[in-house]
Amino acid sequence: MKPTVMALFLAACAVSVGACDREPDKASTKTVVEKDGAKAVVEIKTAWCRPSPNGAQAGACYLAIKSSVANRITGLATPLAAEAAIHDMTMTNGMMTMTEMPDGLPLEAGKSIELAPGGKHLMLMGLTGPLVEGTSVPLTLTFSATPAMTVQAAVRQPE
Repeated sequence: MKPTVMALFLAACAVSVGACDREPDKASTKTVVEKDGAKAVVEIKTAWCRPSPNGAQAGACYLAIKSSVANRITGLATPLAAEAAIHDMTMTNGMMTMTEMPDGLPLEAGKSIELAPGGKHLMLMGLTGPLVEGTSVPLTLTFSATPAMTVQAAVRQPE
């Protein structure tokens, strides 16, 4: 990446966010960063969280994400949990294991990544209350090459 393009993303202060559909879990949220004619776009689609049973201390959220430039999700936050992180589920010797991705989730330029049950997902720990079907969860993602963005994830059952 050219130094001037990288500087564009690191120096960006303004974020333009818009929702394209009326249904929260079908919404597409985009962040567009533009300076001196160079543009970067991060788009998040179908953000949703699984309902949690009353008293549960953890919950999981999923989404599809695409960045027009090489990027990385470096952090995650929500006011509904004490901690939030990116996790991956893998099958090793017939046993499913979940591990945190401490270096974040790399986003290859132009390729969409689907976070889904049984794979990469957003883990919410220390929930302040249950994730109730029909409500939404604000998720703020931070990135290595573009400004942070917040998306509303619908709480619903898996399809």
